[in-house]
Amino acid sequence: MSAMMAYNISRWSGALGVCAIIAVIRPAHADPRAVVELFTSQGCSSCPPADKIVGELAKDPSVIALSMPVDYWDYLGWKDTLADSRFSARQKAYSHVRGDRNLYTPQMIVNGSAQVIGSDRAAIEGAIKTTGKTEGVMSVPVTMTLSGKLLNVSVDASKVSTPGRGEIWLCSVSKAVPISIGRGENRGQQITYYNVVRNLVKVGDWNGSSGSWTIPLENISRDGVDGAVVYVQDGSRDKPGAMLGAAYTALR
Repeated sequence: MSAMMAYNISRWSGALGVCAIIAVIRPAHADPRAVVELFTSQGCSSCPPADKIVGELAKDPSVIALSMPVDYWDYLGWKDTLADSRFSARQKAYSHVRGDRNLYTPQMIVNGSAQVIGSDRAAIEGAIKTTGKTEGVMSVPVTMTLSGKLLNVSVDASKVSTPGRGEIWLCSVSKAVPISIGRGENRGQQITYYNVVRNLVKVGDWNGSSGSWTIPLENISRDGVDGAVVYVQDGSRDKPGAMLGAAYTALR
């Protein structure tokens, strides 16, 4: 499928609902080696193999795998039920930082700095290894604990001598979402999408120093949300850079 250059950037939203949370404290998985983001679409016939790979990667505790469905293929006959224009804008921002026009589905961004075809498992693993050799990438310890209806996020200080400036974001995710597609290129298929990002909330700015934040779950929750990811990324929302650290925790 060819790249689409027209996007509608929406405002970053806040609370969209509340899910029931058991009042326990649960630590996040520590020290992942990679964050991978798949830009996918229910209207893209090339995407199902990549969607399956995200499900496989999600089982690896050293990888935080996210699905970010885009909305720019909706005109092909099927409106993606999980798509968000914020993800289309994020994919475009990555392209601007790279200085190219490589916008397509399924596209996977590895550690905020490498882009590969999302259905190419060997290329994904290669990009994880290559980006992991870059100074600072996934070097900042991040922890996240769930206590009742609060998420506690802690970010350690940078380990590099000249830390950059970045942002801390919290994603609410749905671990597995089966969708029956009625029209378009995937008509008649039921496809399961894994670790689908359902909402994004900015936690704060990061300047290389340690810090802690507490976020009410109502700020990220909605129906079907059962996990949360926090990541520290160099740059900004409009100019995203390398992933510096991340953590995942189940919410139920």
